Amino acid sequence: MYLYYTLAVNKNRQKSMKTNKKKKTDAAAAGTENLTGIVADNLKRLRSDMDLSLDRLAGLSGVSKAMLSQIEQARSAPSINVLWKIARALDVPFAALISKRTDSQLQVVRKAEMKVLSSQKGNFQSKALFPLDIPRRVEFYELFLKAGSIERAVPHPAGTAENIVVEAGELEIEVSGQKTLLKEGDAIYFVADQPHTYRSTGTKDCKAFLVMTYAEKRL
Repeated sequence: MYLYYTLAVNKNRQKSMKTNKKKKTDAAAAGTENLTGIVADNLKRLRSDMDLSLDRLAGLSGVSKAMLSQIEQARSAPSINVLWKIARALDVPFAALISKRTDSQLQVVRKAEMKVLSSQKGNFQSKALFPLDIPRRVEFYELFLKAGSIERAVPHPAGTAENIVVEAGELEIEVSGQKTLLKEGDAIYFVADQPHTYRSTGTKDCKAFLVMTYAEKRL
């Protein structure tokens, strides 16, 4: 009787774990689909407002015309670097591409609603911790880097600054050839309108928080 009960409990537990995992997977997929649609709408609107053809935007951003077309049709979820290249070419804040407009002056961002952007291999993730309603001069992100991973960032718009604090693991920041190693609790501020690199140098995954500030004239 005890053996039967144990097997039944384990079976139910495994079933519950699978169900919870499926819910998380479905939620993540839904979030990606929603963000893909938001990016598609914003890119089409911004490109139209600036009277830019796909060919012209491709030349300015370095992103292929085919990729831009897929993004505008919500058929492709662009990586962080691709979005940054587009934002820089359009000369708009990063959030201008991922924001969904609202008039609310008090907003709560639930964990399940937070948008996560990943590198192509998924070793680097950036989670937006602010309402994606309108472009803002200050943005707040949670960063995740797998142990040993490297993320090379393209230069951000002129005057953009990053302020990062490490929550767990180790993070090496390289700006213009200068490397700075950060450990848990350490923080760094640097101008990010030049190529910069994030390296997770520790034996465990790195978690950090980033405050991104754009130049005043961008608003």
